Amino acid sequence: MWTRSMGRSITLVVGAAVALGSGVPALAAGQRIEKHFPVNGRPVVVIQNVANGRIEVKSSKSPEVVVVAYETSSKVGFEMEQAGDRVDVTASIVDASAQPIDLETSLQLTVPEETELQLKTENGLIYVEQVMGDMTLESIAGDIHLKEVSGYIIVKTTGGSLVCTQCAGKLDFNSVGGGAQILQPALTNVNLRTTTGNILFDGDFIRTGLYSMKSGKGLVEVRFSGSDSFDLKAQTATGTVDNQAAAFLKPDSHGTVGGRLGSKFKGLFGTFGAGLAKVELSTYSGTIRILRRD
Repeated sequence: MWTRSMGRSITLVVGAAVALGSGVPALAAGQRIEKHFPVNGRPVVVIQNVANGRIEVKSSKSPEVVVVAYETSSKVGFEMEQAGDRVDVTASIVDASAQPIDLETSLQLTVPEETELQLKTENGLIYVEQVMGDMTLESIAGDIHLKEVSGYIIVKTTGGSLVCTQCAGKLDFNSVGGGAQILQPALTNVNLRTTTGNILFDGDFIRTGLYSMKSGKGLVEVRFSGSDSFDLKAQTATGTVDNQAAAFLKPDSHGTVGGRLGSKFKGLFGTFGAGLAKVELSTYSGTIRILRRD
């Protein structure tokens, strides 16, 4: 690996026939590349990956960002650059004739516990674990798995799905065909939108929290606990509302949970406990299912 002293950047290419930058020799195919970037405070990590492959981010108590890149083809190149406490990693196609099999990449990052992330990829899994910081994660076809993360979390996919386990803070998910599973959360604000995917929320509603979940055609399922307290509004145009918690939900006690349903919609209003959180569920032609966990 080579360093440009002014920008603290490196350009890495795998293969014997291709090189990026003047006078930069190529690396052998399949080589493992590792780079360490010392940082202070709360760094920002930006990844732009136009290739296919996994991006994995985990945290440590060390004040550095460690990037490990794996490449099996000479047709994709990595460029890594540090500007202060921001680290940029870009994977780009260096051969326009590359086939999908040539575009497999893998990135493993270790970052300080408090780090902001901006990750974007075409395909392949994005996995983030135990990172505390705002993050924007974008994928076209790859899934996104989050575990024990916290902050303002923005997830955008075309066909990829989200699994968010023990996440805290605020979550905004938007997808065309991907689904979302929110498991054991500590989220105070949730906004989930998908056109055809399914949504599952299995966890507690934080008091004073706001929760909105909408799928055009898919299943929207909410599982709540006996200690929850929320107002509920569930509506659908041509789908169904499967209320398996009728014995626990009482009529809306506030009268302002969402106003009247439009003439084209059917559904229900209800309150559980004191109605401290606000939960809104909707689907156009799918199913809404509400149940209490044992």
